[in-house]
Amino acid sequence: MTPIELAGIIFGSMLVFMAIRLPIAISMFLAGATGYILQAGWLPFAGFMNTQAFARFAGYDLSVIPLFILMGYFATKGGISKDLFSFAAAVMGRFRGGLAMASLLACAAFGAISGSSVATAATITGVALPEMKRHGYSGRLATGTLAAGGTLGIQLPPSVVLVIYAILTEQNISKLFAAAVVPGLIALCGYMLAVAIYVRVVPGQAPEVDPNREPMTLAKVIGVLPIITIFSLVFGGIYGGFFTPTEGAAVGAASTLLIAIFKREMTVAKLMDCFLGTAASAAMIFLIFIGADTMNAALAMTQVPNQLAGVVGSWGLPPLLVITAILLFYVALGAVMDEMSMLLLTVPIFFPMVMGLDFGMPKDMVAIWFGIMVLMTVGFGLIAPPVGLNVYVVNGMAQTVPMAESYKGVMPFLISDVLRTMLFLFFPIIPLWLVQFAS
Repeated sequence: MTPIELAGIIFGSMLVFMAIRLPIAISMFLAGATGYILQAGWLPFAGFMNTQAFARFAGYDLSVIPLFILMGYFATKGGISKDLFSFAAAVMGRFRGGLAMASLLACAAFGAISGSSVATAATITGVALPEMKRHGYSGRLATGTLAAGGTLGIQLPPSVVLVIYAILTEQNISKLFAAAVVPGLIALCGYMLAVAIYVRVVPGQAPEVDPNREPMTLAKVIGVLPIITIFSLVFGGIYGGFFTPTEGAAVGAASTLLIAIFKREMTVAKLMDCFLGTAASAAMIFLIFIGADTMNAALAMTQVPNQLAGVVGSWGLPPLLVITAILLFYVALGAVMDEMSMLLLTVPIFFPMVMGLDFGMPKDMVAIWFGIMVLMTVGFGLIAPPVGLNVYVVNGMAQTVPMAESYKGVMPFLISDVLRTMLFLFFPIIPLWLVQFAS
């Protein structure tokens, strides 16, 4: 059996397992185990599994994942989302489509302390969707805006996706976070511009003028101070060199809990829900780690990834064309896989290939830039049909809005995503500008 045939069996069996609705982590593990045993036998595979789990999870850096997840849960249960949306609505309510823009601002602010796309979409939807309905916004615009806004949860630091990329590629988390700031803010501005254009081009999606907009009050300003405090404490400490990203995540989680207690929003039952939710989310991610490690080990034994890198290099294709092909592959893969699985499965294959290309930049900058490009494409997959996990989450909470309407609602934001990705593809200096200031 040739290496290509073995690699085909591994990928094919993974797709079969996914088709019969096995969890993605189990699908990757079974496919990897099948490929490994076919090549090396049972005993070497048993030896590999005997050491791999400890080798993967004994690393100190992995603790940053559950800590950032826990910080997001504390923020969700601590009632911070209500204050965020109230402040954003008072700021943006004077503009046409202002509540939709306010939802995007709230998503960006909440994402800056949660690091999760789905959590951001679900949390802000619970607050913003009833308000947008009450003010006459269409279900299409409301659900599309909230689904797209949820992606800001991973496009702005602390992004769990970037943490995983940093671990897989052994890159500096602080520099990746710094690189994500400008692209994340551009994403926010692009989404708000998409709303402004959409409500003017397509009539009936938002009220012409909102006579009942919320006024700005001192209470609303005070309500967002905890968010500013947490963000400044965590990222000021990280970039200032006072503590590592892992320590920053611990400080952020502790400070978010203290604020939730101070606001009298945190009860013992909610606290237990936070810990249980964090444990479940972290366990899911770590199980995907094991599945992806097993599958990547089996693929590495076939030598196909190395051969693929060599073949691509021998073609003499322009590096930007290779990156474009990889990003298009991510878009297609996003139709059947979640963002964590995509990263864990593909980054070990694509990263060496990209690092072997000449982009006229230092290799460490290429690694960070590629991480931002992957992040942009992963966000694209979260709202693009036919799956779009964020669309499913928001539409399920909307109940009365047809799924087709929600997919129509995300189209302006997908256009914004495409334009933004092309901008960063041809001008890497934009995401890399802040990296020079990160330690």
